[in-house]
Amino acid sequence: MKLLVAGGSGYLGSVLIPRLLDRGYDVDVVELFWFGNHLPKEVGVLNKDIFNLTVEDLKPYDQVIFLAGLSNDPMAEYSPSKNFVFNAAAPSYLGYIAKIAGVRRYIYASSCSVYGYTENELYDETRPVGSSYPYGISKLQGEQAALQLQNELFSVICLRKGTISGYSPRMRLDLIVNTMFKTALQDGVVTVNNPSIWRPILSVADAATAYIRAVEANAKISGVFNLASGNYTVGEVADVVRSRIEERLDVRISLCIKHIQDFRNYKVSVSKAANVLSFHPTGSVKSIVDDLIENRSKFQDWDNPLYSNIQTFKQFETTVEVPAMVCAQ
Repeated sequence: MKLLVAGGSGYLGSVLIPRLLDRGYDVDVVELFWFGNHLPKEVGVLNKDIFNLTVEDLKPYDQVIFLAGLSNDPMAEYSPSKNFVFNAAAPSYLGYIAKIAGVRRYIYASSCSVYGYTENELYDETRPVGSSYPYGISKLQGEQAALQLQNELFSVICLRKGTISGYSPRMRLDLIVNTMFKTALQDGVVTVNNPSIWRPILSVADAATAYIRAVEANAKISGVFNLASGNYTVGEVADVVRSRIEERLDVRISLCIKHIQDFRNYKVSVSKAANVLSFHPTGSVKSIVDDLIENRSKFQDWDNPLYSNIQTFKQFETTVEVPAMVCAQ
């Protein structure tokens, strides 16, 4: 089977693609490599902006995976206009031409951010979505456009991911567990803006597994699926990060607890993904921290702007026109 991954050299793609190759898939990426290239040499490259892809470009592929776009709330709020182009228009266009080209399945990287703020309830995919922030709105628009294309010959799977963390060859330190890990080792402190809010946390290894399950799902399966390794309050995440680092590295870490209001609060059920896609996560905040500890020698240049999508995005925006796939997830 031949796969095309848009934004494939990003944080998630750099973990996912080696595993796809290991399973015997023929994988190409659509990439401009703004964050470097950490992929195996056997990966093919279409060095194009997504909006310059044509139906002819996509005809060789059985499935297309969209991992591109702006990847979090800070980036979306920094540039709302680009957010809606990159997270809504770009995946809509890619899905549209993929269907015309005869691609059999389109997998869209969505986010649990679409849920916005919930009051201590476990949300499944049937519950209403209510984000009032640019990122969550745009991810929902991408979902809706992709799902409209679905029919008996064109499967569409939208994966609503929790906040990903863990080690990747294309490292990011702007994700909740990774950020806490960085400040713990760099500054000796973990700062918590609001300990009571809930977040679904997803290890990058579990995220890659979920995409594999989507690729290998029955051809008739389409729909939206929540993905998480577990649901945690931010306060609990900080406690686990602190205790695991202290235990493993024999250092003392302090906590700085604030109570800043946050209107993003949600926890999700992954039962549908388990029952339909056979997705059974094995990660946890503890395993994510262990992963970071074991690989820490590879990313101890803590303030490298390449480890922060928003910093890199700002640098590129001031010098060149930013293409629709620069911030691969």
